[in-house]
Amino acid sequence: MAIKLIASDLDGTLLLNGARTPSPGAIKLIHRLHQKGIDFVAASGRQYASLQRLFSPIKREIGYLCENGCLAFYQEEMLFQETMKRELGQEIMHAIDEKEGCEIMLSGVRTCYMQPKNMDFYFYARDKMKNNVTLVPDIFKVNEPYMKISLYQKTGVTDFEYWKKTFGDDLTVVTSGAAWMDIMPKNVNKGTGIRKILEYLGVAPDECFAFGDNYNDVEMLETVGFPVVMENGVQDLKDHFKIHTGSVEHVLEYILHTEEMKETQ
Repeated sequence: MAIKLIASDLDGTLLLNGARTPSPGAIKLIHRLHQKGIDFVAASGRQYASLQRLFSPIKREIGYLCENGCLAFYQEEMLFQETMKRELGQEIMHAIDEKEGCEIMLSGVRTCYMQPKNMDFYFYARDKMKNNVTLVPDIFKVNEPYMKISLYQKTGVTDFEYWKKTFGDDLTVVTSGAAWMDIMPKNVNKGTGIRKILEYLGVAPDECFAFGDNYNDVEMLETVGFPVVMENGVQDLKDHFKIHTGSVEHVLEYILHTEEMKETQ
């Protein structure tokens, strides 16, 4: 069966060894795959604006599964947005605010909101993550619907089980890198997002590759016919999924080569 869609996590997956942007080679491969009728979806915990900057040369050619599954765009059209009850979101933010050394990031569709305890957090989000960031005097008065609420702890999230136990019955709670924890509407993850994108495009799961390296990629990997785990990924994922790779680009090259071989037959 032909491959019609490729979804990839970014940090630790497409972006390796601390890379902050996709390589020119990766951009070229994704563009050539697009020309062959194979769509690419950037599947990340990052915001839409940040992802568009990363893929600026081809930003209108690809799809985006943003905010760990809360939001999706395809060729600049918003496909869906998941939100949580405002009262529940407020409870989460109050709990984070009371924790020493913990910062709040509230995700909106086009920006993220913050009222930082330490301005280094703002500069990190703006300059390193390349986010659209809106500073607010009172984060509890932001009017935009609550989509994803993130906890940032510079020294690393140390009490994940507490948050999972406290809010896990009503919401999805996942780690997203050592210093981040994302809290989202219940039963929302990259897997639910990918299923909606596949349905929108009319693509079957077994016509799709997906790449990931961490626990927030599990549901996405379980959804597709061809799940690939990075060799630098967590051991549990490597034990569960049989196909591993050290480079997403190498697999993209293989898929492209296979498509080109079909054309010569």
